[in-house]
Amino acid sequence: VRAAASVLRHLLPARGRLPDFLTPFDGLESVAAGLDAIRATPARRIRAEVAAAYAGLAGSPLRRRFAEADDEAMSLFGRALGTWHDGVLGPHWAELADAHRHQVAEATGRLATHGLDGLLNALHPAIRWEAPTLTVRTWWSATVSGTGHGLILLPSPLAGPHPRVLVEPDRPVLVVYPAPMPRRVATSAADPLGRLLGTTRAAVLRRLAGPGRHTTTTLGRAVGISLSSASEHAAALRAAGLVTSVREGGAVLHGLTPLGAELLGRDDNRPATRGTDVGLLP
Repeated sequence: VRAAASVLRHLLPARGRLPDFLTPFDGLESVAAGLDAIRATPARRIRAEVAAAYAGLAGSPLRRRFAEADDEAMSLFGRALGTWHDGVLGPHWAELADAHRHQVAEATGRLATHGLDGLLNALHPAIRWEAPTLTVRTWWSATVSGTGHGLILLPSPLAGPHPRVLVEPDRPVLVVYPAPMPRRVATSAADPLGRLLGTTRAAVLRRLAGPGRHTTTTLGRAVGISLSSASEHAAALRAAGLVTSVREGGAVLHGLTPLGAELLGRDDNRPATRGTDVGLLP
């Protein structure tokens, strides 16, 4: 993870504009799909956007190869991003997904109660709405018109200190704005079951104790992980004798075994619900 972080720090400017192709509209279903969308970017676009982002940075062999859309440099970037995600965000993905859902619910409630003016003016201090203009203080200065395809608002704890704006033809305007991290993320020290199974795997097991029909798809959505990851966690729990899986038509249904239920019954330190601990920045 340290090596991956070093590569990412070197390739991505800490200030200024990020290359837009690194924020793809396609491949939203998983990290792997997002990386595939990044790799599918035409080389001409990569060269133009990376060159603009590197305008104020000192050159290096790796940066030059990245700016030239070199296959090996792009593969190194993809591996570093995947490693960083799995090592840093992966263990807390369920908590981050819960926080995101809560932020969206808060924004939806604010829109219903206070209208569009109340929603947009409460997102972040750097975002102000005075119809018909949305002003966003970000890393670059320009006046742009809408694309005619709407607006996507994305709260993110990884946005950095300033909101970011992406405008592409025939796409919604994307505004990514800083949002707080979950205040209470389960750690291995505070969560014995998470220490035993891993945070995400423990979240999968706990989800199976709840009501409802638990397919691989619903597990993935509930915990905030990809379909393949949910299948992998279910298989590991099944191999340990904690979960049963039965195919029903085109779906696989999962449930707790007596051993799994007993393990959860002894789990006296479940993390508290985090929904009330997070919200949008005032």
